[in-house]
Amino acid sequence: MAEKDLKQMYRSRTEGDFPESVEILGRPYVKVEDLRYGTNPHQPAAFYRPADGRGLVLGAHKMLKSGKSGLSQTNIEDMHHAVGMLKFMQRPACAVMKHCNPSGVAIEQPGMPLVEVYRRARDADAQAAFGGVVVFNTTVDAACAEEIMQSIIEGVAAPKFEPEALEILNDADRFKKNREIRVVELPDFSGLPKFVDDGTDVLEIKVFDDGSVVLATPYLSRVKGVGDLIPAYNEHKTKGRIDIARQPSARELDDLLFAWYINIHVRSNGCVIVKNGQTLCVGTGEQDRVGAVLKALSKAKEKYEGIETMDGAAMSSDGFFPFRDAVDAALGAGVTAIVQPGGSVNDYEAIEACNEANATMMFTMERCFSHH
Repeated sequence: MAEKDLKQMYRSRTEGDFPESVEILGRPYVKVEDLRYGTNPHQPAAFYRPADGRGLVLGAHKMLKSGKSGLSQTNIEDMHHAVGMLKFMQRPACAVMKHCNPSGVAIEQPGMPLVEVYRRARDADAQAAFGGVVVFNTTVDAACAEEIMQSIIEGVAAPKFEPEALEILNDADRFKKNREIRVVELPDFSGLPKFVDDGTDVLEIKVFDDGSVVLATPYLSRVKGVGDLIPAYNEHKTKGRIDIARQPSARELDDLLFAWYINIHVRSNGCVIVKNGQTLCVGTGEQDRVGAVLKALSKAKEKYEGIETMDGAAMSSDGFFPFRDAVDAALGAGVTAIVQPGGSVNDYEAIEACNEANATMMFTMERCFSHH
């Protein structure tokens, strides 16, 4: 059976069947565009935005270059999750996304040009970055655009592109293998709600196969800066109180905050290991905490090339550690700083493990599970 026949057999809708406007929970939406496809090629999809247009980012994007047949649902979801991380970043940063998880993220270090920020994000996992979506929180310049075109990328999105950068991204004659790249201009997203006192009337909606739905408020963090991270402590019912013995350095604090903001949009169970503003490895989608850590460490050892040594790295965990096994695994690989929600009955053992290794640990007092 031909691919086109398979697609038609499975489709309940065809392109163009989606209405121009819909109402969801009493709020009107208008169609932005029919998408290339939904989650899979045989699933038609359309993209809608609130009709009032307030505070829009993805719903107000501009397609500067559509590539072959425009955007897919996954392209938009990748941009959504990237924006969800990058909106927290106070310095130029780049996220390379693949299937709604970051393959690599990097943030500017002193004196670093944007092209180097991009290289570090891409090369954190160059294999997974192939065919990914690249998102920036700053203007893309010509040097960065030139580097983007050196490998196959599905799309690149940013608040602005320099004219010379657009010329490069549109140069199909020079970059034949990447001629179908999609270029998307996003409105400035730094003002999107991100902290608990920002407030939002947006709801997350999960629709199940029978049509029933779950409504939830979106994730907003209490952690506005390194000053909101709390040195780890625990009051044990028999062992007494334990405090983390070593306070993190300024560099470790910066990396811990960076790792935490990335973890907000990593599928749970998730952990993120970073050093000097670059992800070294991301463990995502595991059913157990130690599995997420071990997956990340395995990637760093067996898959990634050109990254910095793990010694002195910082790690975030989106949930607390039920046992010290994951902490021991990270410390054994060279991690010296950990940030986690806190609140486990075994926090005492996790802190004890750090003290034994002269490592440091901070609490966020919130978890950031993401079951997307």
